[in-house]
Amino acid sequence: MKFVLIADTFPPLRTSGAVQLRDLSREFLRQGHSLTVMLPTPDMQEPWALENRDGVQVLRLKTPKTKDIGYVQRTLGEFLMPFAMLRNLRKSPLADTSWDGVVWYAPSIFFGPIANALKKANDCRGYLIIRDIFPEWAVDMGLMGRGLPYRFFRAVANYQYSVADVIGIQTPGNAVYFDEWRKDESRKLEVLQNWLADAPAGHCSIDVAKTVLAGRKVFVYAGNMGVAQGMDILLDLAESLGDRQDIGFLFVGRGSDVQKLAADAKRRNLDNVLFHDEIDPDEIPGLYAQCDVGLVALHPRHKTHNIPGKFLTYMQSGLSVLANINEGNDLVNLIQEEQVGAVATDGTVDSLKRMAESLIEQREVDAELPSRCRAVYKRLFSPETAVKQIVGALER
Repeated sequence: MKFVLIADTFPPLRTSGAVQLRDLSREFLRQGHSLTVMLPTPDMQEPWALENRDGVQVLRLKTPKTKDIGYVQRTLGEFLMPFAMLRNLRKSPLADTSWDGVVWYAPSIFFGPIANALKKANDCRGYLIIRDIFPEWAVDMGLMGRGLPYRFFRAVANYQYSVADVIGIQTPGNAVYFDEWRKDESRKLEVLQNWLADAPAGHCSIDVAKTVLAGRKVFVYAGNMGVAQGMDILLDLAESLGDRQDIGFLFVGRGSDVQKLAADAKRRNLDNVLFHDEIDPDEIPGLYAQCDVGLVALHPRHKTHNIPGKFLTYMQSGLSVLANINEGNDLVNLIQEEQVGAVATDGTVDSLKRMAESLIEQREVDAELPSRCRAVYKRLFSPETAVKQIVGALER
């Protein structure tokens, strides 16, 4: 079958979403399907550009700028994005291409118009992959009230939902946000687990043995560091373990809070903490092979459920997890039931410290822990399962 996948992130970007979609696209091909990935690309001179990545056809379409600009400009740019994509698609060599199914990935909430247009033009079904319940999480975080901006974004999100025949959510807990949508019996809501292709540990540009963390048991965090993660408590944890010369903390990535966090660690004279710029996703397995425990952080104000991509990479690499997340998150039960780490929801450093020390001890005596983590990855988070589920839902 021939599918089109619409998204706003894909390699060469290094975000977890870009890596996920790269792995998904490769799996579509492995299972014998044809796939075109359609991407908004603001920094282009021409209206379109067509390229091939590992056999996947990638169509980049010129759109208004949506990054590193003011809030109002960004909102306007995102609103106009799908219409610009449609206009430039019609100028491209793929203008008259037919597809058997339309798949699109949220974030962004603004792809509804282009997904709807492609569905109608091809008389096919549409599958919306939702990894981000926006604007609900922004309200939970106190970044937005329930005034006019919220109502606008909510209307945009609801329109996007209305276009989908099937919506794949991350966890069962997010189903509550789609009660109204599910009243139409022709629609289907299902859990589509996150996915990640298996990857061997190889070269990594970070050599922990040549850093200040050499010889320590390393707690690692690799990924975005922003408001939604609530990372401050992890520095509090590092400070509380300052007298443990055998434990260190490595933070790798980018985000709105990186500079603030690094400056705070320096101000506190934390000699057990190291920050490093983001690395190529293909280096992540090599990084984790040098570490002992993976860190997950989600701000406690979150009410939506989220299984971060980094959790998958930890499981894939056989790393147990120390998580500080919101109470009631489906990830709590997953970690506890599968016995792959420890999770705190009370927001206290004391709980995290106790769990951190326990995990280090457990790693020494529980020989089955790494294989248990890898088994969770293989059972729940393979791209093969995700593609079969999406294709099955799109077949008439």
